[in-house]
Formats: sequence, C-alpha cells, structure tokens
Amino acid sequence: MRLAEIASVCIILVAVIISTYFYPLMPDRVPSHWNAAGEIDGYLPKFWGLFIMPVISVFMLLLFIAIPRIDPLKENVKKFRKHFDGFILLLMGFLLYLQLLVIAAGLGYAFSMTTMLLPALGVLFYYAGILIENAKRNWFIGIRTPWTLSSEKVWDRTHKRGGKLFKVAGILAIAGVLLQQLAFWIFIIPIVVFTAYLVVYSYFEYRKETGKKAGRKK
Repeated sequence: MRLAEIASVCIILVAVIISTYFYPLMPDRVPSHWNAAGEIDGYLPKFWGLFIMPVISVFMLLLFIAIPRIDPLKENVKKFRKHFDGFILLLMGFLLYLQLLVIAAGLGYAFSMTTMLLPALGVLFYYAGILIENAKRNWFIGIRTPWTLSSEKVWDRTHKRGGKLFKVAGILAIAGVLLQQLAFWIFIIPIVVFTAYLVVYSYFEYRKETGKKAGRKK
C-alpha cells in the first residue's frame, strides 16, 4: 500500500475509536442533517449517526485504491499521483472532521454547521482545483465529458481553466462565513455555474480542435 493509503486507514481507525468511545454518551437519535441556515433538521439512530462516516470513508478509500489499478489510462494517473494521494488524505480528514461535528452536535453543543463546514469545504475545493489542474486524461478523475475524453488538448485546456474555477469556488466558500444568511448560496451557486460552464467550454474547445484538424486535411 502507498503511504497515503496507510495514513487513510489510520484516520478511519481513529474515527472508529472516537465513535466507539462516545457511543454510550450519545442520545438515541443523533443529528444527521442541517438546512441551509446551518440548523439541525434531520436525525439518525445512534449507531448510524456515529458510524456512517467511517463506513463512507471505507468505501471511498476502496474506490480510490481501485481507480489507479483499473483505469485503462492508468499510466496517465501515475503522472499526477502525488496530487491524487493528497486529495485522498484531505477527503479522509474532511470526513473525520464532519464526524466530529456530528458528535459535538449530539452531545448538545450549539453551533452553526454552515459556519463550521464552509472553511473545510473551501480548503477541499481549493485543493480539488490543484488536482484538476494537474490531472491527465483518465476515465475516473477530473472533468470527464465526451469532448475532454476524446482529445488530450481539450482535456488539458478544460482542466487548466477548471482548476482555477474550483480554486475560486474554494475561496468563495471560505468567504461565505462572513455572510451567514447567504453563505450556502455563495458556495452552491458558483459550483453549479462553473460546472455547467466547463461542460459547455469543453464542447466548444472540441469543436475548435476538430475544426482545425479538418482545415489541415483540406
């Protein structure tokens, strides 16, 4: 196993130990969902409330371990593997942080989930931008549209632009903490807009690229 995978296993074990320790102290129903204002509006039975994050982490880690091994373009994945490993560790840490927030809420601590979550999401999305900027063409990681997967040049152009936009989304998420009433929308709207824009951008870049090739053939 790679160092990032070993470290991820350790993070998951820490999460399981923490959940086991706090299990007797938690109420029968644990907060599990928050609305856009950061207020609790959903609950889960104690077991799932405490252990759903470690379970999700296990499945995510298994997926991340499999991707570089099963991707038909696995040689390309090797070219940005250190950034991919960094994202794995960051996501595992994020899930652990989310679990700690759930436990704190279950113990009765009052806080705004939006305020606590947005900075962590901001860091995660900013690093996702770094990963995207460095990602080479593959079948699992990055902005996978029919046009990016069909052209190396379109992939590179789309991912260079997409990486910058995801970094902007990360910065906006952190800045959203200062505007509590609009924080959720400051994060969500740019993500939706940027994603839609990148799909359209990749299409037009592909049209431009195929047009150039057709012109050279003539």
